[in-house]
Amino acid sequence: MRKPFLERKVFGIRTVELIAFVAIYVFFAFAYHLAIWANREGYNKEEDSLFDLINFIDDGGLDYLLKLIITIPIWWLLFRVLKNWSMKSKLLLHIVLLPSFIIVWQQLYYSISDIFGFFYLDGAGRTWDFYIPALFYILQFGIFHSYQYHIDNQKKIELEGELRAAALKSELSALKAQLNPHFLYNIFNTISASVPPENEKTRHLIAELSDLFRYQLQASQVEKVPLREELDFVKKYLTLEKERFEERLQIKIDVAEDVMEEKIPPMLLQPLVENSIKHGLASLIEGGEISISIFKKEDKLHFEIGDTGIGIKDKGKVYGKGIGLTNTRMRLEKMYNSTLKLSDNTPQGLKINFTI
Repeated sequence: MRKPFLERKVFGIRTVELIAFVAIYVFFAFAYHLAIWANREGYNKEEDSLFDLINFIDDGGLDYLLKLIITIPIWWLLFRVLKNWSMKSKLLLHIVLLPSFIIVWQQLYYSISDIFGFFYLDGAGRTWDFYIPALFYILQFGIFHSYQYHIDNQKKIELEGELRAAALKSELSALKAQLNPHFLYNIFNTISASVPPENEKTRHLIAELSDLFRYQLQASQVEKVPLREELDFVKKYLTLEKERFEERLQIKIDVAEDVMEEKIPPMLLQPLVENSIKHGLASLIEGGEISISIFKKEDKLHFEIGDTGIGIKDKGKVYGKGIGLTNTRMRLEKMYNSTLKLSDNTPQGLKINFTI
């Protein structure tokens, strides 16, 4: 569904915000023009119309048009290029930007006024051309910073609400899982005990499956687990899948020992591995390989899950079709401001990368 006109974005800025931005300058330009017109008693002179375009440009239009033009690159620097800077750093940067804004504005304003014969202050009166632009600069960027703080705060409140909802959902899931977990384990033990001794392999697989359920229950009760535990869970899952695929499924895991105790959200890797098997390898007669690589670089954990399956041509449409990829992407975005990166594997298949 197409967004309403005011909600559409131009260079990442909503149309309603652009209109409000320009409206500020139109308001101040006209207010300045009105003040000068009233000061020279234009209301007593028929030839001095308040709504004369040339008078408007002379009095305040040119002035605030130049302020608008000079403000745009400064705004872009502060709120786009340096958006991750702290407020303290941005305020210190204003110490340099404020006099630069005034000097550039003065030189342009005086030069253009000379060309068109517009009036501007001279002599000692030029002091006002330092004072008024400085006040306007402080006022407008005070408004910009306040508005940005409001937007960031709204996003933070929305994110906290979503996290609370996710936490509540997780708690409810945990409660449901705890209704009678021992009953489930007892059933597994009963089935395992009923398996004849000569079928030890079947007994082992039942034990592995029981461990999977046990880990899922424990994972629903904690926010993070050591990477070692998450990998053990994934290995057990892959062991069960390998019994189904036999030699069609090859597994390669490359994880350094020094990252095994790093804490990560539980159930982070298994949905991605399951996605690779289900949508990548399952339909291939010859099967393929699942690879997991995890390493630490610049204080961040880097994850790569790859498969040599059929791959995905349109990677932009993959989300929303499956629960695993979609939920994992949402968790990464909300917890780490990170996301999944999908790319083609070599010689074929799909690679999933992310960092936390």
